[in-house]
Amino acid sequence: MLLIIVSLSFGTVKISFKETLNILFSNNNDIKTSHIYIIKNLRIPRTITAILVGMSLSISGAIFQAVFKNPMADPYILGISSGAACGVAFGAITSLINYIPGIWGTPLFSFFGALLTSITIYILSDRLKTGNLTLLLSGIAINFLLSALMSLMMFFNRDDLEAIIYWNMGSFAVGSYEKIIVIVPIIIICIIILLKYYRELDLLLLGDDIAKSMGLEVRKTSITLLCIATLLTSVAVALSGIIGFLGLIVPHVVRIIFGPCHKKLLPLTLIFGALFALLADTFGRSILPNTELPISIITALLGSPFFIYLLKKQKRMLF
Repeated sequence: MLLIIVSLSFGTVKISFKETLNILFSNNNDIKTSHIYIIKNLRIPRTITAILVGMSLSISGAIFQAVFKNPMADPYILGISSGAACGVAFGAITSLINYIPGIWGTPLFSFFGALLTSITIYILSDRLKTGNLTLLLSGIAINFLLSALMSLMMFFNRDDLEAIIYWNMGSFAVGSYEKIIVIVPIIIICIIILLKYYRELDLLLLGDDIAKSMGLEVRKTSITLLCIATLLTSVAVALSGIIGFLGLIVPHVVRIIFGPCHKKLLPLTLIFGALFALLADTFGRSILPNTELPISIITALLGSPFFIYLLKKQKRMLF
């Protein structure tokens, strides 16, 4: 709650904590109309969006790491975020997205692209079964392929260039109450379902053979978890574009501090994911005057060294 107040106060226009609290909880008689508008119509939707995206990507990362049994699995590295963005870009360029009423077009095309990507990765992981390196390289290869497709779309559709670049940079600035009202029920339902799978996730980490011997339907459970985590990722991309490494960093930080048991890991990952997204957003719009850094830049600056650390830690297993 403290971080939310700080996030609402910082930005291009700085508003004092006292003024922010008065706008939220008291009368607004002695406060500038412009400040009231900034807090209520711009920063509150943005803060809620950051919290929702942080929660969605972080718990999705925890699910992918358990299903694929790979500490480096996350929606960004595996290319699932890129798949979601590619789906939205395809829908926008072909104008198919305009045939879907309301604001449902973006989430639907995002989910279609993300689901196709995650299914491809799951099939590769399931059939090849040669360890972490194959999964990692498969995700990187798919990422390159999707990046090439995005570049191709940008090359042939320069009128939509700005919109496509947005999906690659990531931002919480486009958050709105209309989008939040539509997306919140999806996120809440997915999170509630995932929280109930903590026992199955613990079993999956023990290996398929042990999990099967204890009565778990590994394939059915893995596909169910994968679909729900993919839906969460696609919703996050639909809200904010591609934001990398958030799903990689947060589950590991929580795992290091609180242990690997998913009964504690999943709810704490949600909280830390929201905190990380809020911190990154506040930092991005406060560090430079009159300028806002894209969220993906901040998360990449933090996530890339962490990814290298994980690679170094896992090198014996990989090679």
